[in-house]
Amino acid sequence: MELIERVCERLILDFAYFSDHREYGSLGSLFTEAGIMVRPSGARLEGRDAIIAAYKATPADRITRHICTNIRITVDSVDRARGITYATVYSNSATPKVGEFEDTFERTREGWRIAIRSARFVIGE
Repeated sequence: MELIERVCERLILDFAYFSDHREYGSLGSLFTEAGIMVRPSGARLEGRDAIIAAYKATPADRITRHICTNIRITVDSVDRARGITYATVYSNSATPKVGEFEDTFERTREGWRIAIRSARFVIGE
């Protein structure tokens, strides 16, 4: 159980790092092939290619830093887990926002991956 929790925590932290450092191919690889990303706007991205394309469309001069805390992983089985993460997002193009990521993780042939990630802002929308 603890190993699964740690692997899922690493996916969360890698997502923040790859997003902030504009490593969008690596960010996409954190998802299952049919992975889903629901953005705070409600836009639903389905599949790795769609996720990567949406992040690549981010303005080139936008700088972000995701500060992720209160990571809470619940292991449902040897192949599935859920998580909630609080995140403060700093950007050079907007005021800081506080939000949450709600994740579903699945064990695949490639290892643990994000199957569904829903992002929402709770402060500073």
